[in-house]
Amino acid sequence: MSEPLATSPLTFSFLTLFPELLAPFAAEAIVGKAQARGLVQVQLVNLRDFAANKHLKVDDTPYGGGAGMVIRADVAGRALESLPPADEVILFSPAGQRFTQAVAEELAQKTHLVFLCGRYEGFDARVETLVTRELSIGDFVMMGGEAAAACVLEAVARLRPGVLGDPESHQMDSFSSGLLDYPEYTRPPEWRGQPVPEVLRGGHHAAVAAWRREQALTRTLARRPDLLTAAPLTPQDSAVLLGLGVTPEQLTAWGAPPPPVPKRQRRPKRPVQPD
Repeated sequence: MSEPLATSPLTFSFLTLFPELLAPFAAEAIVGKAQARGLVQVQLVNLRDFAANKHLKVDDTPYGGGAGMVIRADVAGRALESLPPADEVILFSPAGQRFTQAVAEELAQKTHLVFLCGRYEGFDARVETLVTRELSIGDFVMMGGEAAAACVLEAVARLRPGVLGDPESHQMDSFSSGLLDYPEYTRPPEWRGQPVPEVLRGGHHAAVAAWRREQALTRTLARRPDLLTAAPLTPQDSAVLLGLGVTPEQLTAWGAPPPPVPKRQRRPKRPVQPD
């Protein structure tokens, strides 16, 4: 069954000192096509438009001294007040909630998201009273919030109904299923001595599905075993993981169900010997 189209677009409003950094990203590829089809809207708001001084100065030196400049709370406040009401006002911050696929799926259900993209030493702390959520895309430092905004825009926009060509394609992505994604192959059938797995060329859909699930489990165990603690595992998954060297104790610690009990084969009945 095809996924229904969204009844109204999801609007992303980005408050930034450098809208030119986000403009090409929002205008190209899947996000650009989604905008052209009216599925999402991207609004770039230049904080300098709300500076209220002839030099368009939006920052000032921090009280108490220290290096760097701080973006003024009154500038951010005026910019936010210029926008329609939002479901979420989000500040990018190293102290924020870790951005995950689950958060992306939650935000994709909204109709208007506002993002504050900081620069310099960030925003005046009083801006935090204006936001509903703080987000972080990882434990590292960048020069501003625009790159983080681009990540969130793409991760959330692709989840809106109608944005992707195949409405089911995101459901098996890494993290959406709780596991890393299985490996994908296309033509040529052999490249530099590496053939495409035969199971993918045989046309047996059940065998392909089983192989892909096993590969997803194998990759996750090898590269991100921490994901297995929260992944929705099945009894068959437990059997596969046991075959990959996982112990029963590990399965229990992950909350995984026990593997299927092998069916006992019935012994054939002996023929009745005539007297």
